[in-house]
Amino acid sequence: MSDRYLTFSRDDWAELRAATPLTLREHDLEALQGINERIDLDEVAAIYLPLSRLLNLYVSATQDLQRVSSTFLGSIAPKVPYVIGVAGSVAVGKSTFARILQALLGRWPDHPQVDLITTDGFLYPNAVLNERGIMDRKGFPESYDTRSLLAFLRAVKSGEAEVSAPVYDHIAYDILDGVEATVRQPDIVIVEGLNVLQVAREGVEFVSDYFDFSIYVDADVQHIEEWYVDRFFTLRESVFQNPDSYFNNFAALGDEQANETARHIWRTINGKNLVENIEPTRERASLILRKESDHRISQVQLRKL
Repeated sequence: MSDRYLTFSRDDWAELRAATPLTLREHDLEALQGINERIDLDEVAAIYLPLSRLLNLYVSATQDLQRVSSTFLGSIAPKVPYVIGVAGSVAVGKSTFARILQALLGRWPDHPQVDLITTDGFLYPNAVLNERGIMDRKGFPESYDTRSLLAFLRAVKSGEAEVSAPVYDHIAYDILDGVEATVRQPDIVIVEGLNVLQVAREGVEFVSDYFDFSIYVDADVQHIEEWYVDRFFTLRESVFQNPDSYFNNFAALGDEQANETARHIWRTINGKNLVENIEPTRERASLILRKESDHRISQVQLRKL
């Protein structure tokens, strides 16, 4: 893989920030972080700012290319968003990463409208998963309505004025009936999900075909498992306490039972999905971010053009 990527240490990558200003403050960051995340402004300055600078250059170049194509064709082409895919395991921190990236990119003057869509909304409803006998494989490739996700991305990349996506509720652990997230020709769309870099063997069209740039958030499996268990304990004391939570029955578990339950779920579902389906797609990403046990990114790999 080394000949396909340029590899940067944390310090080397941080230098590529150049004069990019830090436009987030502590209170902004607190609102964007997920459960048990440990990201500070130093991390934003060292990792996210150079990345936002790179993406700003890529977006500007793509916008210029679209204008050139329109001139050549003698027509006014519809506004087409720049699409960024963010992939990685459950509990690796990709949702927080995507939200911080969205906030930073939206502060650049050339592309102020940045929308974030999670592929959780394209999971089949629980009723369908139960009917197919794959409820325990939720998050695996077969649990997603990939055809609908592809149709959504195709419409976005066709420059349609308004495109809607289903919405997933983590408390109900299901798709919200009649609720949609609508994208209205933003400058950038970030698509975050477990299997966005997946290549289906039988398919001829893939989700990643519609990405202009893709990012994989990586870490040792052992670290991710510990983060997952830590998050499970936090949820047991918070979200699981909600009577409407799908996992309300976990709220009364003692520490030992909670630990055993979390590790069983990790081994049989999330860890299995990571090893079998998610991790093998890592080398398909444009950029790979390597996290250490403290959640800080130690290495960045950028695919050569």
